[in-house]
Amino acid sequence: MKRLGLILAVCYTFFLSNAYATPSTLIWAPSTDIQPYKRIHVGVDIYAPTTSKGTSVDNYDQHNYVQQVYGLTFSLLSDNPEENLLGRFWKPLGKVMAESGFDYKKGFGSFYDSTPWYFNFKFGVPEDAYFKYMPAVAVGSYDMGTRANRTNYNLWYGRVAKTVNIGKVNLGRVSGGYFVGNGKLLRDKEGLRDNSGALIAWERVMTEISPKLWLCVDYQGTQSSYGALNAGFAWSFTKDISALVAYDIYNNRNLTDTVTFQIDINF
Repeated sequence: MKRLGLILAVCYTFFLSNAYATPSTLIWAPSTDIQPYKRIHVGVDIYAPTTSKGTSVDNYDQHNYVQQVYGLTFSLLSDNPEENLLGRFWKPLGKVMAESGFDYKKGFGSFYDSTPWYFNFKFGVPEDAYFKYMPAVAVGSYDMGTRANRTNYNLWYGRVAKTVNIGKVNLGRVSGGYFVGNGKLLRDKEGLRDNSGALIAWERVMTEISPKLWLCVDYQGTQSSYGALNAGFAWSFTKDISALVAYDIYNNRNLTDTVTFQIDINF
């Protein structure tokens, strides 16, 4: 009963409080992955501009800032269908996973640094959950800020992903989806509403080299500050500690490219 009360309290906080950050991602955009049950995920992301030519978009002035994002993500539902809270109400829902979390962001200029807290949540099911060849599916929201018309970007998305094999050859996992955000904040370089777009990615663990090496190309649409093409790699030092390096090319070419450095730790 204590666990049930805790889960309900967390769900109430994130779905009813209007303080709805970064969920489990690929390089840039949310993935279909969900943090395992009873895990706490700590992520540190550093975005370093490659030049100082940055300009303004989404009311955000991109100068030569080094942007920092510190996040915590928590699993909410058991990955054991027999213990899953939703599965107790209806058995098929026992395969649904969920996570939620928050980010603290700084280095985006005083306009944003004064309200640095953002929140996220995600529901999803893994590949082959209900039938063979079924893709992984995830829906959720992120970057739900605490200041109306300033940080409440409120990006909602849906995504599917499938590992592609030809015989015994693994070609990696491909994924696609769509997102919609706050049209009052997500604007292109002309100041026009540009708040929705595609999510596309390819990723693969390079077992031929090392099972610790992961490659990814990740794309998010729009010319808002969220739109970018990203390519990079990650290395797992242990099963709970990994590091990622990537290059970020923004769809709005008035924004300078950045290099992403990311550390992920699981507890």
